[in-house]
Amino acid sequence: MNRREFVTGSLAAAALLPRSSHAEAPPVDSDISFTTSDAHYQARYQSALDTLAANTVELTGVPGPVLIEGSEYRGIWLECAPQEGLVYSLIRRDIARNNHMAFFKLQREDGQIPCNMRSGAISLSQIQMVVPIAATALELAQQTQDEELLSTAYEACSRWDAWLRKYRDTRKTGLCEGFCTWDIGHDNSPRWAGMPNACPDHDARKCPPNPSLPRLCPDLSATVYGGRMALASMAQTLGKGAESARWLEEAESIRKAILARLYDSATTCFYDLDAQNKFVRVRGDLLTRVLGEHVVDEALFQTIYDRQIHNPKSFWAPYPLPSIALDDPTFVRPIPRNSWGGASQALTALRAPRWMEHYNKPADLAHLMQQWIAALLRAPDFRQQMDPMTGEFTESGSPGYSPAALVFLDFTWRLAGVRQLDDDYMEWNIRPGSIVSNAAFLLRLSPDLTAEIKYVGNTAELRLNNRLVYSTTGTVRLLTTHEGVLLNLQGISSTSSAVQLQPPHGKAHVYSIKPDQMITLRVLD
Repeated sequence: MNRREFVTGSLAAAALLPRSSHAEAPPVDSDISFTTSDAHYQARYQSALDTLAANTVELTGVPGPVLIEGSEYRGIWLECAPQEGLVYSLIRRDIARNNHMAFFKLQREDGQIPCNMRSGAISLSQIQMVVPIAATALELAQQTQDEELLSTAYEACSRWDAWLRKYRDTRKTGLCEGFCTWDIGHDNSPRWAGMPNACPDHDARKCPPNPSLPRLCPDLSATVYGGRMALASMAQTLGKGAESARWLEEAESIRKAILARLYDSATTCFYDLDAQNKFVRVRGDLLTRVLGEHVVDEALFQTIYDRQIHNPKSFWAPYPLPSIALDDPTFVRPIPRNSWGGASQALTALRAPRWMEHYNKPADLAHLMQQWIAALLRAPDFRQQMDPMTGEFTESGSPGYSPAALVFLDFTWRLAGVRQLDDDYMEWNIRPGSIVSNAAFLLRLSPDLTAEIKYVGNTAELRLNNRLVYSTTGTVRLLTTHEGVLLNLQGISSTSSAVQLQPPHGKAHVYSIKPDQMITLRVLD
């Protein structure tokens, strides 16, 4: 069976004490390998691997080792751990699975999924979700052909959706409500200034007594929408056609409600709507979270992108993306530690490919990734956040932060490496002489197939099982089949790029490709 066929509060305080600082795991059998003659880059890449290995720990009561957040965050959080595991899957598939199954195994009988599991506690005091665990579980199950994970995720995420309907729609709007600051994971943000961090009695079912609460939240509602879209795909794969249709209908219902009630066309931005039906007019990272679940169509996206995201006065800072718009009066300076009041956060960067690729912005995504790579190369270690204007990481934060290490690994491969899209297609991102020199990216696609890019000077060689498929110059993305048949080219540079493709036999082909432009090809001679 190929992947295409597969797809059609605190509780138990002593239950999660870490058994060891490093998990006792079998030797890592990574599906990727990267080498470069740039000694500094190679050292930083290895440091990222070492950081992630050090943050792979066992927690009592959790099945198998997990990748924790790192730094001072000694646990896993629902808003980010599943996606972090997914990004780490090419190095540790077992960790990627565990970072999902841990939440499913510890789900309460009423359907509530813990918001985090730390050294010494399971927390139920907020919902704290961003990237839907249903979406990352589906993608991981597709990658690994894991039917057990798919079935478990479908059951667990269906029950979680029901819990959210029951306890987080008290105003009966069909949207998802925020009760406390930690629900949204925007610690120390002006978005929720003056609001309580957690729910009363550490119980996410209870809304604090505050005249501004509960709030209708665009990002929490978008997460519900993305989860329902994933549930629809899961149901279809599991042969539950009627349930799939129901999930699609309910996803569309919440999507329409988000657009109707939480979007302000005058400022082209989404906002929380408080209990007095007033917008909380702080332009912040929640905007990208709505985009992350593809709530808006192409036309509305472009409007938001032009006026907000790609506006250098707002979110398109020298080191994108700030957690509060640069020109928003609530932007917090000087930047304190753990601040979603303006700092560019590694978590936001790690999530950016989920929506920038969907809305066909690979060239701007490449710029964002290059800026983060440049900042991380200058930094002595991996920390949570940086100044969006200078790229300097907050010194008061602790090192060893997993999302920053994952940003370095993931962006290295997305900028200049080869990536598998599914069982039929591969994406080759060619960027000679830019972030790396004389480098080699090797990806194991199966026990019998490897794909490799070798950079020598200004030329890149594309190889399958060490067989030369193409030699190329210029910055470009190529889409091929697993047999090396070239299907299209796409511009991934901020300027037009001159590209020459040379098959092993036959004539060279020359193209000029603009940013984001796609050229569909017939098979080259």
